[in-house]
Amino acid sequence: MAISTLQTLTTPSLHHTFQLSATRPHHHCTTIKSHSNSNRSLDSTTNLTPKPNKKSGLVGVEPSCELQFAPSGLGYCDVAPGFGEEAPYSTLINIHYTARFADGVVFDSSYKRGRPLTMRIGVGKVIKGLDQGIFGGEGVPPMLVGGRRRLQIPPELAYGPEPAGCFSGECNIPANATLLYDINFVNIYSGNRALPPK
Repeated sequence: MAISTLQTLTTPSLHHTFQLSATRPHHHCTTIKSHSNSNRSLDSTTNLTPKPNKKSGLVGVEPSCELQFAPSGLGYCDVAPGFGEEAPYSTLINIHYTARFADGVVFDSSYKRGRPLTMRIGVGKVIKGLDQGIFGGEGVPPMLVGGRRRLQIPPELAYGPEPAGCFSGECNIPANATLLYDINFVNIYSGNRALPPK
C-alpha cells in the first residue's frame, strides 16, 4: 500500500510504523533488533505502563486501564472518552501516539517528533488494529476527538509473520510482534476535502 504525499510529509521518521510503502520492496532483513518479550501474552489486568524513557524523553504514555477484547483479538480501553465527534469514514485525522512492544520498549512516538501524525482512517491506509481501534468496528466503539485510548494489537492486526520497518538491513519491528499503542485523537484534519459521491 502506498504512502500518500501528505503522510510522507507528516511522518519523516525512519521508524514510521503504521504502514510500509509499496514503492519500497520488502527485502529480507539481515538484522532484527532484539525484543525478547515482544510476544508475551498479556491479559486484561496487566499493567501496560512502562516508566518514561529518560534517554529519549518520550511522553504520551497513558495510565493503566483494563483492556476489553474485540472478537478480532484487539485489546482496547479508554483512558479518556473524548468530547468531540467521531472521525467520518476516509477522513484525515491528527493523532499523537506512543508505540511500544509488549515488553514496554518504545519503538516510535509522534511526541518525539513534536507534532501529531496526520493519517486517513477507516480505509486500510494503516494497520488493521489502528483502523479498528480508532475508527471502530467489530464491537469496538469509535474514538471521539479529544479521546485517549490504549490499544493492544495482536500480530494478525499488525504486521503478521513478516518483520516491518526495515531500512538498510535492520528491522524495527520483529515478526509476529504484539504492539501497544497509546492514542490521543487530537482533531479532524482541517484540510479535508469532501469525498466524491458514490
